[in-house]
Amino acid sequence: MTTGRLEAFSDGVLAIIITIMVLEMKVPHAASLDALRPVLPVFLSYVLSFVYVGIYWNNHHHFMQPARHVTGRVLWANLHLLFWLSLFPFATAWMGENHFDSVPVALYGLVLLMASLAWQPFQYALIHANGGRDGELANMLLARRDWKGILAPSLYASAIPLAFVATWISGLIYILVASMWLVPDRRIEGSLKHRP
Repeated sequence: MTTGRLEAFSDGVLAIIITIMVLEMKVPHAASLDALRPVLPVFLSYVLSFVYVGIYWNNHHHFMQPARHVTGRVLWANLHLLFWLSLFPFATAWMGENHFDSVPVALYGLVLLMASLAWQPFQYALIHANGGRDGELANMLLARRDWKGILAPSLYASAIPLAFVATWISGLIYILVASMWLVPDRRIEGSLKHRP
């Protein structure tokens, strides 16, 4: 099977996730700037989640570029990843509606952690379906250590209990990890530039 259908399906799911998140923002009934104040936490959590969905979409796109084949294992690994990403609207809305209270901030971190952990099986299934350790994708990914991929889950795991100490610390960790990932995986991006 080629990669086109998997990419189209994933793009559609990610677009729906963003649409659901934006629909969670309720428009104030008053026409003053003061009316926006209660909506600010919902808006800020939406912005953070929008950036995260964009990061996953961007990296998914980059990973699919060198891939030529998709197997059942890749499809299931992709669905596993999309499952955790599909929880973003719920976690985002709960965190924003409750003004960044401890439990919603911790749950948001758990969803981020599980999505980052789901990325690994997707990545390895894609490598396996495209030549294994001798394939082009493996050469791109395994040539250098994936420091961001190792660091991100660790930071999420630390942010979850920290949400019960000070939610602003967890929030800073979530922003820090998003900042690390704004630049797509350079292992692939750099290799794609030198591709014929």
